[in-house]
Amino acid sequence: MANTYVCTGFPGYLASNIVEELFFEGYPVEKIYLIHLPEMEGLAEQRVAELAKEIYVDRQKIELVPGDITKPGLGIDPSLRAKLERETTHFFHLAALYDLAVSLTKAWRVNVQGTREVNQWLRSFLKLQRYLYFSSAYVSGKREGKIYEDELTHQEGFKNHYEYTKYEAEKLVSSEKEHLPITVIRPGIVVGHSRTGETLKFDGPYFVLNMLDRFRALPVIPQFGKGEAKVNLVPQDYVIKASIYLVHIQKSKGKTYHLTDPDPYTAREIYQLFSDTYLDRRPKLNLPGTVANQGLQIRSIRKKLGIQKEAMDYFLTQSEYDSTEAQNDLQGSSITCPDLTSYVQTLIDYYGRHKHDQRKHMSLL
Repeated sequence: MANTYVCTGFPGYLASNIVEELFFEGYPVEKIYLIHLPEMEGLAEQRVAELAKEIYVDRQKIELVPGDITKPGLGIDPSLRAKLERETTHFFHLAALYDLAVSLTKAWRVNVQGTREVNQWLRSFLKLQRYLYFSSAYVSGKREGKIYEDELTHQEGFKNHYEYTKYEAEKLVSSEKEHLPITVIRPGIVVGHSRTGETLKFDGPYFVLNMLDRFRALPVIPQFGKGEAKVNLVPQDYVIKASIYLVHIQKSKGKTYHLTDPDPYTAREIYQLFSDTYLDRRPKLNLPGTVANQGLQIRSIRKKLGIQKEAMDYFLTQSEYDSTEAQNDLQGSSITCPDLTSYVQTLIDYYGRHKHDQRKHMSLL
């Protein structure tokens, strides 16, 4: 029997790739409803046309739905809302503000209030088989040491408002597990596609490439601090494929999965790998980590180096994410997280081709 899907967050990169993967992998699709903000209608129409051309799907199987997750019933027309309540089998809640520098007010409204409205609405769905909530491994905040998939609540604090609001949102979702068939996905730091390098934004570890790009004229490439913290990078195609597979298996109901690299590299190893691959040079000048931290407090230096200061915390926090549950339930699917060394050249080639596209760079204020 074919499934009816609803996705929030369209025409965002994550929602777009979910749609593409559902059709590409041949999942039985009756209809996919894509919720977008009314002001994004033009971009949404353009993206659907691109998807229909890229994967040769019947355009009639995709319907755009104007809405706003921060409003009751997601601001969707009542007659269509009733139709979705009757027909939807799988709901993917992907919409979120993920900028590490986002203000608390904006992040709370979308990430927390938006999730509360989604939860409330889904209680009216009659045929819902699975509610996939897209969280983040970094709801762990400032926790260090080994972090397990069945853990959530803590008192260690957070590195930014993005983490805090995703944590509060996941708590809301978890409180609905008695009422809704929930699967929670917590990815690590998502980078580009392992085969194409494609990515929507040059954020997170791409800030390291921005910095190395500025360092290329220096006689010696510096590196900062000990770099002992493990940094969990995962390619977006692994996250997409694993999420879709897991949401369609019965045993994923009620579970939380870390879609993280089971064998991540340290910050120092990643920095050296990026420098070797991008510049064909090995860093040699060791500078204290305090030099980088102090420098990034100055806006002009951040802009010069192309770095968002909030991102550097992820290269310092000593956290390791256990993904045993995910690895166990993915067995037999052929879906595994590739080693960073197998696709780093692809990421850097894509970065090199698009580094001057300002639409791909985050605000560095």
